[in-house]
Amino acid sequence: MVRLRLRVDPIKCKAHGMCGELFPERIRMDDWGYPVIEPRALSDDVLEHARRAITDCPRAALWVEPVDEPGARVRPDDLD
Repeated sequence: MVRLRLRVDPIKCKAHGMCGELFPERIRMDDWGYPVIEPRALSDDVLEHARRAITDCPRAALWVEPVDEPGARVRPDDLD
């Protein structure tokens, strides 16, 4: 199974703060209202909250990406 991490594009983000309200477990807002995202991988119990924050971001500045750690990604031979 691929482990995922939440990311933000600082260029697209305009500090609306909605993501911090929707996902306070992993996103805090800095002094200017921009998100500071906790870097650890998303567990299954919070993944739905992350997807909601991604969907509701007015600037589409959030996304998830695979965690780049040894053993974190599914190898092609695991798919058979």
